[in-house]
Formats: sequence, C-alpha cells, structure tokens
Amino acid sequence: MEKQEGRDAAAVRFDDPWYDELAAGWGEHDADDAPDGADANGTAAASPGSVPRQQAQTQAQAQTQARTGAQARAPQPAAAPSTADIYLEVQRSPAFQEVRRRYRRFVFPAALVFLLWYLAYVVAATAAPGLMARPVAGAVNVAMVAGLGQFATTFLLTWAYARHARLRRDRAALELRWDTQEMTRGVRR
Repeated sequence: MEKQEGRDAAAVRFDDPWYDELAAGWGEHDADDAPDGADANGTAAASPGSVPRQQAQTQAQAQTQARTGAQARAPQPAAAPSTADIYLEVQRSPAFQEVRRRYRRFVFPAALVFLLWYLAYVVAATAAPGLMARPVAGAVNVAMVAGLGQFATTFLLTWAYARHARLRRDRAALELRWDTQEMTRGVRR
C-alpha cells in the first residue's frame, strides 16, 4: 500500500498484484492515474492475448473479400466480441481445459475413496456389531476409532485439496482470470 501525494493526498493506492480492481467495482480512473497501457479515458489498450485474435479476424476478412471480389469496397471494421463470446473462447482454450483436467484428476478419485471409506464404516457398524464393539484400549472400541478416523479423514482431505489447488491450479486459474478481465475490460465500459 502506498500513500499518494498531491491533490488526492488522502487516497490510498494498492500495489498488490492480487488486488482485484474490477471485481471491487473501482475500475474508474482519472486521466492522471490511468494504469500503464491505458489512455486518458481509462480505456485499456489491446491486451497481448487479444492481438493474435484481432490479426486472425483481419486475415479472415481479407480472405472473404478476396473470394467475393469485394476489394473495391473499404474494409469493414470487425465487430467487437461480446462478453459471452470472450468467455466461450476462454472456456474452449487449452489452458482452461488443463485447469479443469487437473481439478477432476484430484477431486473424482478423492471423493470416491472418501465415499467408499464412509460406506465401509456404516456397513461395518450395521453388519458387524461384534467387530465394532471390540475394545481397542480401555473403553475405546473399534467403532470409536473408525468414527474419529472419519473426522481425521475429512481434515486430511481438506488439507490435501487446498494443497493440490495451491500447487497445481491456482496460478493457471489466476492467469486465465486476469486474461479474461483484460479481454472484457473494453466490452463492459
């Protein structure tokens, strides 16, 4: 956090890369404090990810004009993509598919193992009461140890999920989010 000097001395600027200006609804900028890559109106310049898409659209228009023999007419500007088109493009991207694949690769097996472990506990409690009543240490029996194991498994699974998300998905998901915000910045205003 950094205190600004000048006419808005009471204003505070966040220099935190995790700070989400758009989600907080504070995306309005004066000409003096426009972010890098933005003009005086606060409109962002084309993001690096959108340049190849614009070039592809321009090439597609040129090919269409060449086929129809419409070179004499002035080229029409490409219609700006809607927010829905941008999100569909992101959803179809290999980076998004990889994030989803990593999520599924962890969640489905972990949920299956936990469900089987829970069902085994319930079935053993109903079908084998003699086994579950067997003492382990003093008044503690097998059923109590297995029940406490259910709690321990829940905490262990929560920790493993958070660790997996932090190490395998969060960075890629954040990059997708920032790219999507850059692409939709001009569409929303």
